[in-house]
Amino acid sequence: MNYLLEQRGLQTKVSCDSAGTSSYHIGSSPDSRMAAAAKKRGINLVGSARQFTADDFDQFDLILAMDDSNYRNILALDPSGQYEAKVKRMCDFSHDHPDREVPDPYYGGPDGFDYVIGLLMDACDGLLQEIDV
Repeated sequence: MNYLLEQRGLQTKVSCDSAGTSSYHIGSSPDSRMAAAAKKRGINLVGSARQFTADDFDQFDLILAMDDSNYRNILALDPSGQYEAKVKRMCDFSHDHPDREVPDPYYGGPDGFDYVIGLLMDACDGLLQEIDV
C-alpha cells in the first residue's frame, strides 16, 4: 500500500502501517522471499514486525485482516464491538482475484510470494478506488 500511495502522491494524505496478530515475529524484518517478490515489481519492503494492539483501533480509521483467523483475532481485542465496523478483510477490495483470504505463502515456493504480491496490489488498488482521498 505504501508503494501505491507514493506512486499516486498520496503518502501525506493516507497513513498505512502493518501489524500481525501474533507475537512470534516482533522486531523481524520482512521475509526475504517476500522482499524478493516485491522487488521484482519495484517495491522495497521496509520496517520491522509489530503486534496489533487494542490501541490501534483508535489510531487507524480502517483495519484490514489478511485472513479469517486474523480477522477473528483482531475482533477479539474489541469485546464490546465498538470498533467492529473498522475491521474489514483485505480481499474485500480485490477486483481481479477471486480469493476471500490472502493465502499464506511461507510454506510454498517463490510463486506463492509472487501471487500474494499480485493479490495485495489488486486489493490495495481496489481500496484506493473506494476511499475518498
